[in-house]
Amino acid sequence: MTLNQTFGYQWERTEQLIGRTGLEKLHRSRVAVVGLGGVGSFALESLVRAGVGSLVLVDYDRLEPSNLNRQLLALNSTLGQLKVEAARERARDINPAVDLTTWPVFCNAENCFEILYGKLDYVIDAIDVVSSKVTLIRAARELGIPVASAMGAGNKLDPTAFRIADLKATTVCPLARAVRRELRRIGIEDGIKTVYSVEPPHRSSIGKSGGKSAGSPVKPTGVGSISFVPAVAGLLLAGLVIQDLLEA
Repeated sequence: MTLNQTFGYQWERTEQLIGRTGLEKLHRSRVAVVGLGGVGSFALESLVRAGVGSLVLVDYDRLEPSNLNRQLLALNSTLGQLKVEAARERARDINPAVDLTTWPVFCNAENCFEILYGKLDYVIDAIDVVSSKVTLIRAARELGIPVASAMGAGNKLDPTAFRIADLKATTVCPLARAVRRELRRIGIEDGIKTVYSVEPPHRSSIGKSGGKSAGSPVKPTGVGSISFVPAVAGLLLAGLVIQDLLEA
């Protein structure tokens, strides 16, 4: 990949901050982003705009109307698309030279090692299913690939409550607690950099005043979410990974 693109010097402001050596490090780096929802989509955006040269994108899901409130890839024009396809189009619109590998699959024990095959400098875990998070972290650990893992961003309203710590030092977050427990069972106790929130989860307001309108035919699924909280978690993940890549 050349640093100078035909449409102008795209990386000028980045180079002013991290220098040509840092910029070249990012262009040579390969990062997997597993999960392209509210957290993963914003992490991916930052990696592409920072100039990470090679990315592996993993998500089995398609974009749907309930994603519009928080997911960067979700637009009325992209509804129905596979998330990996929307991500590929957006990434290449930002940097046509970025190298992309897409996996429209659910990450599990049967495919995880294949997904992580080849040179990878980092893995971002933006999955929201405990079993898949544990499988991904375990595979990355066995392959010697560093992991940055996102914990719960649902049912949260305070974007300033996020912290970065080793998974063993996390508190409050129910998802972090569940992942810690499952990893301990397979002998993994530390070494997992984590973005998590110290804000206690809010209860759903569905059925209360200000919640779902009476008679609405749409039944809510999953947990409550809002635009700005998962975005912050994704940006923190990307910042963590980019700084580690620059320091390597």
